[in-house]
Parts: sequence; structure tokens; C-alpha cells
Amino acid sequence: MNVELFIPCFIDQLYVETAKNTVKILEKAGCKVIYNPEQTCCGQPAYNAGYWDKAKQVGNKFLNDFSDQHYIVSPSASCTGMVKNSYNDLFFNTAIHNKCRSIQNNIHELSDFLINVLKKDYFGAELEGVAVYHDSCSALRECKIKEEPRRLLEKVHGLELVEMKDQEVCCGFGGTFSVKFEGISAAMAEQKVQNALNAGAEFIISTDVSCLMQLQGYIYAHQIPLKTMHIADVLTSGWIEEPIL
Repeated sequence: MNVELFIPCFIDQLYVETAKNTVKILEKAGCKVIYNPEQTCCGQPAYNAGYWDKAKQVGNKFLNDFSDQHYIVSPSASCTGMVKNSYNDLFFNTAIHNKCRSIQNNIHELSDFLINVLKKDYFGAELEGVAVYHDSCSALRECKIKEEPRRLLEKVHGLELVEMKDQEVCCGFGGTFSVKFEGISAAMAEQKVQNALNAGAEFIISTDVSCLMQLQGYIYAHQIPLKTMHIADVLTSGWIEEPIL
């Protein structure tokens, strides 16, 4: 199966290993990964800030950078949700409406693709410790993803997955929300981290690096013994790398 890979801005600039691990998982699942290096942003920052004309320009480039013939997979529920839902506001009844609809149907967040398209949930990963899974707002509410990442994490050897209080409450990032309302954002991060600690967690895992960056910032600032991990990094943990000959 040919699969086109969409790597969002946060991951491209700050979490390169997560992008590489996404490729590793897809290849282990039997996919041929196609990556267009000309790809950029999906337009979400401009869209959320109210600059819909700018978002439409960026979104138009996105639609031209990807094919409507293959599945498109992204290690980000946030950007996937932008394309699946918000592109309706930007491209409904336009000249590229039909291609937009095809791409909206074809794009999937990583865990959704592995579980619901490939029907695979085991990748031989190993990670010792106790973890909570953070339901990002985009994954839960825009992409309707809840059980998929949990099914994948339950198959990771050595990992105990537990639930925490207020599981579905936002972490406080929300893009520009964390900048405009810093105090509220920090308080929400504090609550999420404390709930994870109260559950006995050593790891906070999510489908969105934006949420993880928010939480890790609070963890670093207060020297808390917790680690955040993207699900792609968890699913490749413990793999034995083949030597380069």
C-alpha cells in the first residue's frame, strides 16, 4: 500500500525523531511511504487566528502537495482534524471542492490509520513503566479517536496503561490560547500533570506533540519526574536496530 506522509510544522521543526519513527511504523506495517519535501503547513495557525484568507492560501498549497489517490497519514490529530473539518469552511463549493473532499476522506491520524485501516495493533514495542494517555481535544472531538491509541498502547510490553482524573479535559495549549491567556493555560497544564502524578504515571502519552510540548514545558519548569512521549515514539521503543553494513 502506498501511503503519503504529512509531517506538521511542530514535528518538522522540534520533533524530528517522531517523524522518523512514524515512517518506521508505517514501513513495519507493510506500507510504502511517500514523502513530498515541498509540503509545509495545513493552515491551522492562520485559521484559528481568524485569518481565513491566509489559511486558504496555505490550505490550497496543501491540497496541491498531496494526491487524492492515496491514504495520507499524519502523526498529528490536530492537523488531521484541521483538514478533515475546517477545510469545509475554506473550500466548500470552490473549484477544488472535489479534490478537497477526496483528501478529507483519505487523511488519517496515525493510530486511527493503524487500527481502522490496516487493522494492526501490535508492533513489538517495549517500554517499562506506568503511563497515562492524554486525549487531545483534536483527537477526541475532531477526529473521534479514543480507543485506537489505547489499543496500541495496551500491546506495548512492560507498559501499564492507567486512566487519570478528568481524562478528557484540555491540557491548556490551544495554539494561541496559551499565549493570549498564559495564566489560565499554565493552570490547566498544572492540573493535567498533577492528575497524571496522582495516577502513579511515569509517562504522559498523546497523539499530539503540541499538547506534549505544553505539558513538558510545565514539567521542566517544576522539575517533575514525568516524561512526555508521542505515541509513534512509544510504538518504536525497544526495537533492535539492524546494523548498517
